[in-house]
Amino acid sequence: ERSLRGKKRQTGADFFRSRVKLPLFPLLQVLSLGADVLPEYKLQAPRIDKFTILHYSPFKAVWDWLILLLVIYTAILTPYSAAFLLNDQEEQRRRECGYSCSPLNVVDLMVDIMFIIDILINFRTTYVNHNEEVVSHPAKIAIHYFKGWFLIDMVAAIPFDLLIFGSGSDETTTLIGLLKTARLLRLVRVARKLDRYSEYGAAVLMLLMCIFALIAHWLACIWYAIGNVEKPYLEHKIGWLDNLALSIGKRYNYSDPNSGPSIKDKYVTALYFTFSSLTSVGFGNVSPNTNSEKIFSICVMLIGSLMYASIFGNVSAIIQRLYSGTARYHAQMLRVKEFIRFHQIPNPLRQRLEEYFQHSWTYTNGIDMNTVNKKIKKKNNQSTNQKINK
Repeated sequence: ERSLRGKKRQTGADFFRSRVKLPLFPLLQVLSLGADVLPEYKLQAPRIDKFTILHYSPFKAVWDWLILLLVIYTAILTPYSAAFLLNDQEEQRRRECGYSCSPLNVVDLMVDIMFIIDILINFRTTYVNHNEEVVSHPAKIAIHYFKGWFLIDMVAAIPFDLLIFGSGSDETTTLIGLLKTARLLRLVRVARKLDRYSEYGAAVLMLLMCIFALIAHWLACIWYAIGNVEKPYLEHKIGWLDNLALSIGKRYNYSDPNSGPSIKDKYVTALYFTFSSLTSVGFGNVSPNTNSEKIFSICVMLIGSLMYASIFGNVSAIIQRLYSGTARYHAQMLRVKEFIRFHQIPNPLRQRLEEYFQHSWTYTNGIDMNTVNKKIKKKNNQSTNQKINK
């Protein structure tokens, strides 16, 4: 029975290798946003329909990374477009002209099409149920997707840019800009897929820095939106946008909508303020003056303190993880030396014991292989008994 089961498992592995070329195995393991180790169901030949996609196939891995890049693009550009570009006169003229005048609209349309294609692909992608069985039936896949991420993916795929054309009112433009931020819901799904890289210290540090920069970018967009909304209603021009216009010599002329600082000046200044607030530097050359700006600054300081705690906690954990192996090595070596000193072992044998310990540590890294083999045998016996009971 064991030999037969081994042949079946080998047959499943051969099937998987026949679907994927051997040189692509390391690349597939890196690209895959799923589990790092191939589970048992990946070593078996599943029975699927012609147009069904395996969730661990190379195509699905590459497609997930493509959608990840598009989500990152959306997370960066959607708040920027909603805050800075929707109310800009030059950008509005480009949108009224059509897709030929605004390359950004063409890119947004392509992103929307890719998100719609992703929804169709998810309707044909297998999944693993609670019993660790691959489900390939189209109806069950559809029901599982409807109960899961369909609503979020559908909202993120709505082409809100098409609704802007022909609507010239500021209220409609603002509403469309707020609706476009619903695309950021896809970041929740991306965060769950990137959780597998949490065991790598460098990847965690890179993710923390990217998250810090992304949150600073979002807060900069909100900071500009607050100043832009308040600016027409202020009796005394004390908002941060008016102070910026005064400091750089580009004052606002309310009869000319194109007057004042450029979008580049406003975005760089807003991003500079959020970074200085989040890092608790606060040079003071860009300061909140109105009540709304002060309340927002308080919220930014609270967010910055939480991010500081999270970043320093992860950095300390990563450093401790890096030096944990060295600490265990020195602790074991100290025990070996105490054993040698207690039993008064002569120098030739003492040197051989230390060399043997260093040699074994190089190969096992302090892991007790006997304990590992016992756990593997116990796991195999449990799986064998479960199959026999079935």
